[in-house]
Amino acid sequence: MPSASPEHVTIVYAGQSWSWATWIEHRLAHAGAVPEAVRWDPLHTAPEPGRLTGLLAAPGKLLLLIDDWFVRFDEARRQAWADVLAEIMPREGHRILAASITAASLPPAAERLGRVLPLRGLDADRAAEVLIEALEVTSPSGGPVSLDRARGPRFPEDRPGIDNAPRHHRDFTGRERVLERIHQAFTEGGEGTRIALRGPGGIGKTQTAAEYVHRYKGEYDIVWWVNASVRNRAREEFARLADKLGAEPDTGDALRGRIETAKRALRDRVRWLVVLDGAEDPEDLGTVLPDGPGHLLVTTPRKEWHRWVGQVVDLPPFDREESVDFACRRSRRLTRDSADRLAAAVEDHPLLLDQTAAWVELNETADIDTYITRIQEGDPHAVPVVSSEEYRKEFQAAWAQTVNTLREKHPNAYELLSLFAFFSPDVIPLGLVQSARVGDLPPHLVSLVTEPSSWNTALRVLSEATSMRLEYEQGPMDIQTVGTLRMHRLFHRFVRGHLGPEEARSSAGTARRVLVAADPRRPGDRTHWSRYAEVIPHLEATGALHSADPDVRTVVLNCIEYLRIRGEAKEGRRLSSAAVASWGAVSGDTDPAVLVAVHQLANMERRLGRYREAERIARDVLRRVTADPERSSVQVLRAKNGLGGALLALGRYEDARLLYEDAAAQAAADLGEQEVPRTLDIRGNLALALRLLGRYEESLVLQRSVLEAYIALGGGRHPSTLLAGLNTAWTLRLLGRYGDALAIQELNHRLHREVLGRDHAQTLLAQHNLALCLRRDGAHLRARGLMREARDRSLSRRGPRQTLRQTTDYAMLLREIGELDEARELAESALTGFTDLFGDGHPYLAGALDNCALIQGDQGDLTGARQRAERARAGMERALGTAHVWSVGCAMNTATALARTGELERAVALGRDALGRARTAVGDTHVLTLNLAAGLAQDLAATGRHDEAETVRAEAVRRLTENFFEEHRQVRYMLEGRRPYWDFEPQMM
Repeated sequence: MPSASPEHVTIVYAGQSWSWATWIEHRLAHAGAVPEAVRWDPLHTAPEPGRLTGLLAAPGKLLLLIDDWFVRFDEARRQAWADVLAEIMPREGHRILAASITAASLPPAAERLGRVLPLRGLDADRAAEVLIEALEVTSPSGGPVSLDRARGPRFPEDRPGIDNAPRHHRDFTGRERVLERIHQAFTEGGEGTRIALRGPGGIGKTQTAAEYVHRYKGEYDIVWWVNASVRNRAREEFARLADKLGAEPDTGDALRGRIETAKRALRDRVRWLVVLDGAEDPEDLGTVLPDGPGHLLVTTPRKEWHRWVGQVVDLPPFDREESVDFACRRSRRLTRDSADRLAAAVEDHPLLLDQTAAWVELNETADIDTYITRIQEGDPHAVPVVSSEEYRKEFQAAWAQTVNTLREKHPNAYELLSLFAFFSPDVIPLGLVQSARVGDLPPHLVSLVTEPSSWNTALRVLSEATSMRLEYEQGPMDIQTVGTLRMHRLFHRFVRGHLGPEEARSSAGTARRVLVAADPRRPGDRTHWSRYAEVIPHLEATGALHSADPDVRTVVLNCIEYLRIRGEAKEGRRLSSAAVASWGAVSGDTDPAVLVAVHQLANMERRLGRYREAERIARDVLRRVTADPERSSVQVLRAKNGLGGALLALGRYEDARLLYEDAAAQAAADLGEQEVPRTLDIRGNLALALRLLGRYEESLVLQRSVLEAYIALGGGRHPSTLLAGLNTAWTLRLLGRYGDALAIQELNHRLHREVLGRDHAQTLLAQHNLALCLRRDGAHLRARGLMREARDRSLSRRGPRQTLRQTTDYAMLLREIGELDEARELAESALTGFTDLFGDGHPYLAGALDNCALIQGDQGDLTGARQRAERARAGMERALGTAHVWSVGCAMNTATALARTGELERAVALGRDALGRARTAVGDTHVLTLNLAAGLAQDLAATGRHDEAETVRAEAVRRLTENFFEEHRQVRYMLEGRRPYWDFEPQMM
């Protein structure tokens, strides 16, 4: 039986129906036809017979896809195309077939097409069957047509497996060239392509991105939309993708972990699109920029994004034809001529065209010409206008008309608009408003907010009249409810300026009371963290940062505390700085809320590495508090504790110890000896100061007492207990009690992961210490894996500046296992980082330089290594004195460098001196002391003093064996005659 000739099918589609056209093309090709998709723009194509006959020049059949554009023609264009069809169908109708992909009813003119195949509402297989049967497609082999779904475009009615994109706006029109450019850039760029859609406010970036998603979501298995205008909200929304992807449950501070889980999952998937909508500073969003084989689309007004993406696509205003098409779709009352004049009046600005056309549609009896004239002239007597540089006069007139119409005809909607103007425009907190206490709302809003039909009606009117974006979500029993409402920033600022003084004062006060009612007042409870993330974007817009109301200030301080706990130091610094400046000017320097805000500001400065500024602020706070006769003990203790943290960071350990000892004595006297958290916090910091001074035994005794008190107070799984356990293990390791340290840290790390989550900063520190314990115990392979993982996660969250400790320790681990090139690179980068962070004179600079000297010597540059070792020793002694254990460690390494360059007598002299200092600092049996003795023995032997050398060596081996056991790596290292060393380990950042 001869094979049938493949059927040629020309698929004619409008731009927005690309996903349908490509799906049909794929299914017809798989069935044996020869399809060809041809894009055709009926809105901008003259309704002439030749336009259709040109499409019929190809052989076979013509499939015409009828979508929303076709059914939204104005009456004149619709009739013109009906006349064209009436002329062509009698002779070509057997070749022309139409398929409807719109949910709207077809106009009477569509009857000219004859039978129209309804594809909307069918599943993929049934839609394919309908098309293949109607087009009479036959298999080239003569057998049955295959309906097997080969991998290809998704059926347009099937949503991606994960999809949270905004609903498609049926009135969208235009932007064809931009949409095609974006799609071409993604197609040509391939996997991992990043594109920014850039343009000023109100130009239509969000709508264009949403249209791109609508058209091309068939190419993706995952479409994830993130409102990125506010950093904290962007992080929360991006993190929710981890839940959708089935991330492992985490009961701790899961935000960072969920973000990283989502990013890791995306690296293993290909067909995904992430949209960051409304992105501002790219530095603020670095942690939510996905990498991997998918696509990223960013909408932004900022130019800086060109450094973060592969291509920037600029979005211009509408051209006039796009403006006219858009206005006609927005309002059925507008003719193409009146739409053209309206577009000219608003200068083709999409946002303004949208709102003015919406006003025309809403006001059915209004005279359109008069309205356009009022916009053009902006008569200040007819329309209230407040002139400003930000808004051109005609824009103000258009918005004033909209607001005044709401005030006169829809008072409920106007009241809500007035209130919403004092929240952040990006996402109006509808849920917070609805859940506000009745007493927090003015009487005219109580019935509106509590009565669902009035509430929904007012929201609908707002959406229709102002183009504020309503987005729905599934409520109980699958009932759709309004989930979010978004207001464009330009319109938001205009409404605020349009309100009278009393209206503005009342609305702002109500908005602040809504935030007070929303505050759970427990920022340390992670079950409430999503609520604080929701509240923070509205602090500025409501005026909370400038309020004198104690309850409002409490909300602000709780939000700042939430940011401190979550490690969001940059945003915490911004809010605390604003609160200090505003509240201090009104309430004075010693107001309790001001003091808490200043204390938090110092915390944030310290966490951002601005240690000297943190010290300046902390000293100022302590001065203010001690000078205030009405001060409380808690205020003084908080101030001393904050200053002590800044001193520790600056390397002034003895000053910090003295301050903490004084604070601990005061806390014990005023608050209680043991079981008070603030007392325990100060005692824990005192233990840290002692550890940094090298007074390890004293530190351990104090740290253990703090640990026992925390266990009695909050149990073994409380975060403070876990931190105390971590510090106990850390001190044990520094004492050389590696087995005890490892046993505690293994359990401590597991509990951290269970309680706080694998990506919490404290958990990563626990993992880092576990790796250090394993390294000292000789388990280098596992130590490397854990340390590298913890460092990578810390880098992705905090950046290189705040992970210098991890980088330093990882470099020295790599040195120990022989990977010298990478070790040198990391050690040098850490030295540069510490130099930039602290400047000259800090002990960390000397320690980091000493580490570099060790690796440099291993690489064969003995002279350079000796020079850097001597500089490091001198720097450490200047910073901390010759008795400090770190100075002793630097002396050990300098002696080694001297011996390697042949200066043996100097090496012996320095070794003897350092050994004496080590015995004083850490005792006769500490690993550091015994390693110094072993190094001295090697230098004594090299100078011919063999008897003395053997005596010193034998004593060191005996004591080290007593500390550990004969086969322990520390003992084997010494017995093999290898040169001992000390590497610097930063213990606090």
